[in-house]
Amino acid sequence: MTDARTPEICDYEGSSYRTDFWEGQGRDYEDRVERIALRRLLPPTGERLLELGAGFGRLSRMFTGYKQVVLLDYSRSQLEYARSRYGDAGFLYVAANLYEMPFAPGVFDGATMVRVLHHMQDPPAALGSVRRVMQPGGVFVLEFANKQNLKAIARWILRRQAWNPFEREPIEFVELNYNFHPGYVLDTLREVGFEPGRMLTVSHYRIGLLKRTIPTGVLAWMDSLAQLTGNWWQLTPSVFVRNVASGEGEAAPEGAFWMCPQCGSYEMVEHDDVLTCEDCGTRWARRNGVWDFKEPLGASS
Repeated sequence: MTDARTPEICDYEGSSYRTDFWEGQGRDYEDRVERIALRRLLPPTGERLLELGAGFGRLSRMFTGYKQVVLLDYSRSQLEYARSRYGDAGFLYVAANLYEMPFAPGVFDGATMVRVLHHMQDPPAALGSVRRVMQPGGVFVLEFANKQNLKAIARWILRRQAWNPFEREPIEFVELNYNFHPGYVLDTLREVGFEPGRMLTVSHYRIGLLKRTIPTGVLAWMDSLAQLTGNWWQLTPSVFVRNVASGEGEAAPEGAFWMCPQCGSYEMVEHDDVLTCEDCGTRWARRNGVWDFKEPLGASS
């Protein structure tokens, strides 16, 4: 998967993802079971949590046990909506490329990535970027789309799909949409400096007929029980895994939070909604309450 190219980014800027996919679209079951998995795997309190691919903030309210929650997404418009819901107290909104995050090493003791890895063209680079900003011992909860799910296995056996769900290589089934073998994900996590631990299988009953005929609360309760088999087998479309940042990792100067994505400097000075890198002169603006690292203002004169 990794090559010399700059990975492409799946950009939800200006999209109606919130209303077209989630709100009123019959996905209350998926939302509930993902929240159950997060509660089981993520420490409820901490200093600073990074929500990767936070989007419009569907899950962000869950993390208020942390002193600060940083919502990172590539879409400014999604983050602006999240800010309109949650405000600024305890929350920070950052529009940035996940592969080149503007944070100093080791500044987060918690992180989540839900429904995001399946858009990553270069998973080792993406997960390595996450490890860089995690402090040793920090907990990272990752969700990934599982290619080894029962539906895919059945379709392959019946020769209704060409790709083999048991092969470890990721499969791109639609442009910038990937499914992953659990073994590939776990190996990649270890390679970049995480120690995978507890796994939960999620969305066992993601079938339209079941969701229409069984009350959502009952279906979610059934799923909550089935999730507990996650370390035995992984046959669901969604898998959650709890990871601990291992080793020492990089060290940043005491008190550093931002890191210039242009030159890697920690000398970032904030003034009037502008962050200026004192080493390379590049400036980054906060627009509508969202720090915008997609489009720098340019070098200082």
